[in-house]
Amino acid sequence: MVKELKDHGFDGDIISWTRGVDREVFNSSHRINTKSKYLVCVSRVSKEKNLDEFCSLKIPGYDLVMVGDGPYREELQRKYPKVKFVGFRTGEDLARYYANAECFVFPSRWETFGIVMIEAMGCGTPVAAYPTQGPIDVVEEGKTGCLNENLVQAIHDALKLDRSVVEKESMYWSWENCWQIFKKNLV
Repeated sequence: MVKELKDHGFDGDIISWTRGVDREVFNSSHRINTKSKYLVCVSRVSKEKNLDEFCSLKIPGYDLVMVGDGPYREELQRKYPKVKFVGFRTGEDLARYYANAECFVFPSRWETFGIVMIEAMGCGTPVAAYPTQGPIDVVEEGKTGCLNENLVQAIHDALKLDRSVVEKESMYWSWENCWQIFKKNLV
């Protein structure tokens, strides 16, 4: 955003201020040993979120879990009966879905940020996404996730990442860091 503003003629001190997540909730402590392996997508379930890309994935050995609700849910459930739709979740319940997924898949091509990505990374879960505006701003390639025009390849690459590194590197997206940036720029 800073670059875009400067490209449009804004000058002076333009400071990027991050967002954050509650690290007391979104962390790897929710991960349990489970035999089932799944990929997760968390989103408002609407057509513009490109969720057909997620629901149509076929990654051998992995189930697909869709967390969220919205106007497109019923249609998606009819089209993709193998996808597990669990509805809207918040707090620790949501954190458990992130923490126990092998990879968080972000299929949207039109997001500006996508806080769901930093929630997933906070739980140590790598992100796989298209290299578009929101993910480019949030995902640290090869550390917290993988971006690729081929979403299946991005998933395969993300599955190889070290979850402890994902969680450690995601500390940038804490409320504490968010507050420090704000405070520093006020002073």
